[in-house]
Amino acid sequence: MESINYLALIRGINVGGKNIIKMDELKRTFLELEFSDVETYIQSGNVLFRDYEKSKINLTKRIEKKLSEKLSNEIKVVVYGISEIEEIIKDIPKNFGKDTENFKFDVIFLVEPLRPNELMDKIQVKQDKDVIYVGSRSFYVKRSTEKLRGSYITEILKITKNITVRNLKTTKKLYELMLKREREKR
Repeated sequence: MESINYLALIRGINVGGKNIIKMDELKRTFLELEFSDVETYIQSGNVLFRDYEKSKINLTKRIEKKLSEKLSNEIKVVVYGISEIEEIIKDIPKNFGKDTENFKFDVIFLVEPLRPNELMDKIQVKQDKDVIYVGSRSFYVKRSTEKLRGSYITEILKITKNITVRNLKTTKKLYELMLKREREKR
């Protein structure tokens, strides 16, 4: 049986002085869960790992339980396989990521079974603040650097804790890392 290449996106660690965990400790925590080939990327809670478990629900529960115990706080995690990250990358709108001087570009990842269309119905549209694109698995938010307060991301965070946000550059880098790990596996 071959191990599966996964990405865990951990919500709300190392932000605003809360849920602080060093990356070497985060890596050690994943190794304690008996995952293999564990690798972290930057301080925002991105962990690449391998495991034989096929159920992302089971993986997510195990990781959330361990991290919640370690940090004494409820921690939410999104786990994706490479095909799902590839789908998110393919859904990136045309010209999304252009003009980085005037805009910030973010990808909002949802904890399953939450789907973008379910959440979109609950968001109050603020057309003067930013633009939101709905993908099959995530949202893509273009925010004016001059009007970051009161953006869609703020609204979505008020509605649910079942999301996590990464900027477009980080999202693309995580995909590249997953592809590299796939090639190395062969």
